Amino acid sequence: MKILFPPLVKLPFPLLIPVFVLFSSCLKEADFSGLVYSPDRVEKRFAQSMEWNAQHPFENIIVGGENYKLLITGDVHLGSSATINNYLKFLEKAGQDDISALVFVGDISTGREGDQQSFKDHLPDPLVKPSFVMVGNHELYFDGWKYFSRLFGSSTYYFTVQTPAKKDLYICLDSGSGTLGKSQLNWLKSILETQRSRYDRCVVFTHSNFFREHHTASTSPLVEELLVLMDLFEKHKVNMVITAHDHKRAIDRLGNVTYLILDALRDDAKNATWLVLQKQSQEDLKPGAEGFLYSFEKP
Repeated sequence: MKILFPPLVKLPFPLLIPVFVLFSSCLKEADFSGLVYSPDRVEKRFAQSMEWNAQHPFENIIVGGENYKLLITGDVHLGSSATINNYLKFLEKAGQDDISALVFVGDISTGREGDQQSFKDHLPDPLVKPSFVMVGNHELYFDGWKYFSRLFGSSTYYFTVQTPAKKDLYICLDSGSGTLGKSQLNWLKSILETQRSRYDRCVVFTHSNFFREHHTASTSPLVEELLVLMDLFEKHKVNMVITAHDHKRAIDRLGNVTYLILDALRDDAKNATWLVLQKQSQEDLKPGAEGFLYSFEKP
């Protein structure tokens, strides 16, 4: 088994924000005004998300059988130098009857208002096929948070899937700034401590990947924060953590938790794929399995 550790590199605080933006994984679409000032900090986004959540109950998807599928992707980058073809193919796949919901793990667009609006306009009717969208670093470019919050509401929330016999928990986190921040981390701790035991299986989604799998200019969350998160996930029996951002697929297992990094879906990604995550009853799984079957499919 391969054991991975986050990079043990610390930078003085004044350098953290410039380095994060400068070494973003997609420099061509970066908004370099963020080098000077970023108006939407993670604490502010979390507070606004909690206000929105208070008025909009978390969604519970009811399915007819014990097995179901989620269709998951990230780094669509709609409106960039890439075109929309792979996104449309993803939505075509999503139209299949055996797909219960869609999940987008950040960087859905350039962050510009028109690109985020175009992304939403193509989504299926949420009453027919719900979609769950997370913030990536690109949703913070070009003052993008105000458009994201208007179009999608919250960047921190959870949803559940209820089968005839059990219920599963899916937690969606905002790591667009490269950190969860204190308030969001405390919220996550509270959810896991007070609610995890009510559910059969649990998956966490967030944009920023946890581990460095290869030499890359993309950023990872702070080491101290990662250690706290990995301890939480192991303690509370989180089955999987699914991220994006790095644009290159990786699968790692640390303790009893499986960590996935998704390929980018943008059209100019040579390795573009999406993820099909299938809940299986325990008796259908091999010993030691994550509680799910999963596969990567090309557009």
